[in-house]
Amino acid sequence: MKCYESGYPRPQFTRCKYSWENLNGSWDFVFDDKNEGLNGAWYHSFPAGRKITVPFTYETPKSGIGDPSRHDVIWYHRTISIDTAQRKENHLYLHFEGSDYRTGLWVNGSFAGSHEGGYARFSFDISRLIHQGENDITVRVEDSFDLTQPRGKQRWKEENFGCWYIQTTGIWKPVWLEWVPEEHIKAVKMTPVLSEGKLEIECDIDACTYTGLDLEVLITYQDAFITKLTVPVTKKLTSLKADIVSIAACEWGLFTWSPEHPHLYDIAFRLLRDGKAVDEAASYFGMREIRIDGTNILLNGAPLYQRLILDQGYWKESHLTPPDEEALKLDIDKIMAAGYNGVRKHQKTEDERFLYWADVKGLLVWSEMAATYEYNDSAVSNFTREWMEIVRQNYNHPSIITWTPFNESWGIPRIKTDISQQRFTEAIYHLTKSFDPYRPVICNDGWEHSISDIITLHDYVEKGEDFMERYGYHLEAILKNQIYHNLSKSALSDGYEYRGQPVILSEFGGIAFNNDDSGWGYGNKVTSKEDFLKRFDAITTAIKKIGLLCGYCYTQVSDVQQEINGLMDIERNYKVPPEKIREINERPVNVLHRIKER
Repeated sequence: MKCYESGYPRPQFTRCKYSWENLNGSWDFVFDDKNEGLNGAWYHSFPAGRKITVPFTYETPKSGIGDPSRHDVIWYHRTISIDTAQRKENHLYLHFEGSDYRTGLWVNGSFAGSHEGGYARFSFDISRLIHQGENDITVRVEDSFDLTQPRGKQRWKEENFGCWYIQTTGIWKPVWLEWVPEEHIKAVKMTPVLSEGKLEIECDIDACTYTGLDLEVLITYQDAFITKLTVPVTKKLTSLKADIVSIAACEWGLFTWSPEHPHLYDIAFRLLRDGKAVDEAASYFGMREIRIDGTNILLNGAPLYQRLILDQGYWKESHLTPPDEEALKLDIDKIMAAGYNGVRKHQKTEDERFLYWADVKGLLVWSEMAATYEYNDSAVSNFTREWMEIVRQNYNHPSIITWTPFNESWGIPRIKTDISQQRFTEAIYHLTKSFDPYRPVICNDGWEHSISDIITLHDYVEKGEDFMERYGYHLEAILKNQIYHNLSKSALSDGYEYRGQPVILSEFGGIAFNNDDSGWGYGNKVTSKEDFLKRFDAITTAIKKIGLLCGYCYTQVSDVQQEINGLMDIERNYKVPPEKIREINERPVNVLHRIKER
């Protein structure tokens, strides 16, 4: 894994032998509150303003500005130095890992392109717009409080409210340059087929002609040779299967990926023109299988009990943007130290280097889409386009075991009865499955499910005996919509039936300490560590005794602005000893073997 740990912004597909440049750092910056920059052609003559530290948004202290008020149009500018003479046969791409929401790019005054969406990555080929020497890069970003754009936990009012926080406007993930050969491997899709001991590979090849073009694939495990394949490239999408349990590797067998043993294979790609390499890229993969078997979720053929924690990925000084890579690693280490084997990454697509470290360290991830908050044609279009970008971009990460496009009827407020909203969720389910038929998809996490591979419930009752009363005796009735489990919400939408899927309590807890009524948690606040642990123990132990439940997700990793119900404060200090939380989480699951009927 040497190459991926060098700070490369896209660890799932690296070109370490080619030039790349991180553009994070100081940029020129201006607000455009009168929206006059386009008419004033600021991409030709950038106005005097201030500096901002990219990739932190102007709302954050880490940006150097720290202004939480609303500014819908903002501009960025910087220069880059280019030596075109050395790279005349290559393409130069400018990559944005994330910019919220409508981003336009100009290079030397010429329009390079635009992208809409706050959570997916995007790129522009700027080769035709650059010249030798200094080049001007100008970026305009337009955001809004529009409820039809996927915004997740970003507020749409002037002040924070409920569980919605300061908005994120503009560039909030790394920006970087990459030189790419004219003929190159554009993307790869890797699918482990555990039952066959094979890896399915699909490569997207960008070339002028395919005659004389070959693709070479080399797979190793800890520098030991596994297999090497060479196939002719006859069209844009080239597919092949690699035998991971090969003759050369038979002495080791097959190393599978799991939280206990996160084995990763290295894979190198070479594009050959008449036997000579014209492009080289590297990646990695995990051999693992996640599937549904009745009421169980199986990882590599064995039942998986998921001990998840809700992770919103906010930091005090940088909000949605990780302050640095060490902060991502620290979060994962502290989560695992508390006995959790996974996270539900809530209403956010995290920096890909988080997913990389989850792959390396063995942390399970539920990947969740940022919600819209209205239902209309624009919201459907915005949501669908960006969700599928995210699924395609993060498909290769073995740590991602579940897709969660919808949460608590946000953006689909009448899904219980409205057939149009139900059909929308069904369409997203099937569209996701068309690209990824292997991972479970949860449609409407928490309640009012339509079609869904897993049924999930949210409940913040405070007492363990209340969990036992509700789910130990009445879970079957809840799943039949005979009684409501939470806030008058039914488990399924009208017209849908429980069909024996696995059931997970995917939100509970949210315990907050009393701090003079500042901030909030779920239920009554506790006054001591002893009270916290007693309540945490009671509700977690009760959940683990309920036989039909195959996992849970505690709210949450850390405090977020006004929401103070984290296991850690927003500076990542534990509120209670993690070893005590770990002991409770890792106690054996002592299930009731059947649901009791009264």
